Amino acid sequence: MEAWTDLYKEVAQRIQDRIPEIQWVDLWHEQVSYLSEDIPFPTPAAFIAFRLDNCEDLSQLIQKCDLQVDIYLFFETFSDSYLGSFNQDSATEYLRILTKLHTCFHGISGEHFFQMSRVAMGREESGGAGNFYRISFNCNVEDASAQAEFNQNTVNQVTVVNEPIERPSTTDTEPLFIIEQY
Repeated sequence: MEAWTDLYKEVAQRIQDRIPEIQWVDLWHEQVSYLSEDIPFPTPAAFIAFRLDNCEDLSQLIQKCDLQVDIYLFFETFSDSYLGSFNQDSATEYLRILTKLHTCFHGISGEHFFQMSRVAMGREESGGAGNFYRISFNCNVEDASAQAEFNQNTVNQVTVVNEPIERPSTTDTEPLFIIEQY
């Protein structure tokens, strides 16, 4: 992984591709905590959050990290979920979506994460605005975002000479190149 954006886009794309019922995928910014009467996003909605638990330095500023990925599912419904209710299936649809989130990620590896495993699932406080659950996964990531992408030495001057080149002697003991720094 070269940037956290890569990981977010991979997780978000996997949700969008495999669970078409989810109409909104976003980074988690406490969106549900500040709802007014109108919800500013379509539901069901999934929000993604990341938390590093532990990192181990490998080499060249690369780290192997244990990562927790939290996916918050917000589902607005006015249907009744009690056993035998007329609209029980629509009221409990969020449980089917939670199951789909579990099967979408548990036991898989992606391009930017390795071996995801579900570690928790539970209801979150939503202030009474719909069903709000969090499903958490642990995985490993290799974070190379701090690794230098180029040689950080400064070159002051480069000269390109366009002239015929003679093949160097294989018996000559003198160096083939002399590098001068200006």
